[in-house]
Amino acid sequence: MTSREIILANLNHTGAPRPGITFDRGRQCDMVFASPGEPTGYTPKRWREGNKEFYDDRWGNLWFRMLTGPVKGEIHTPVLENWDRLNEFQAPVYDVNEAAKRMRADFAQDTTGEKFRVAGIGGWVFDNARYLRKLEVYLLDLALYPDELRVVHERVAQMYEQLILASALAGAEAIAIGEDMGTQTGLLFSPQMFRDYFKPLYSRLMGLAHEKGMKVLMHSCGQNRAILEDLIDCGVDAFQFDQPTVYDMEELSALFRQRRVALWSPIDIQKVLPTGNREFIRSETQRMCRLFDGCLIVKVYPDLPGIGVAEEWDQWGYEAVLEGCRSALRY
Repeated sequence: MTSREIILANLNHTGAPRPGITFDRGRQCDMVFASPGEPTGYTPKRWREGNKEFYDDRWGNLWFRMLTGPVKGEIHTPVLENWDRLNEFQAPVYDVNEAAKRMRADFAQDTTGEKFRVAGIGGWVFDNARYLRKLEVYLLDLALYPDELRVVHERVAQMYEQLILASALAGAEAIAIGEDMGTQTGLLFSPQMFRDYFKPLYSRLMGLAHEKGMKVLMHSCGQNRAILEDLIDCGVDAFQFDQPTVYDMEELSALFRQRRVALWSPIDIQKVLPTGNREFIRSETQRMCRLFDGCLIVKVYPDLPGIGVAEEWDQWGYEAVLEGCRSALRY
């Protein structure tokens, strides 16, 4: 089977001979990824002041980070610092044809034409909206300013409609999106708030992706069990969890088999990889492979220094994945 066929077999629960694999540094990778680039008229800005680095984003938010700290940092000044600016607030605009052209160029890096094509189109409705106000303010807004938030959410959704159409035009077979909605123990907001604010928009956007023949791969950190079935109803085909062990993994496996969705995950970045214990990493990796056999894609975590993990430890996990599927891999 080709890489594309193996990914689809895991996504569709149709007898995949091995997990899908998406690792870097010259290792097996069954996917090829594309980006739409920057929106029309936007040029990123980045500068340093002392031991801090400042930069903006496509929405107009200003960020800052310590030079010795994490790559992303925190919001310094949100674009909607007060609601007086709502009427003038506009979402970024993408030229669908230009974004599709950029993605086709990225997909062309797969000279074999056998890899599964994924359009990485960024965050999603909650992910972007929370930064427009700062997270701590936005969570209050969910209770205090529902009408204003619905305007913001709709404008964010309209941008993602552009990117979904561009992805389809580029020949993507899936879109990859990202929402961090959970803590260690549960959601950042109530399940009912998700259903009121987000579920209709998610269903609309994911429905458009499916209408265009694309799968939906959704990243979300934290423990989101209370709304997983809602997300599946909306149209998620695979969940990209970096911390799968915050769930009851046996129960999660049963749910995914029942609802025919897949897990796309690194070896757990919180309780497993950072231990540096080779045998524990090996055994936990193979346990995940057993539990999600036939509906699993294993990935690298892209910022190993950020979680205190040596490349050698990551390699141990990769080798544990390969142990059970060497006969299916082509070298």
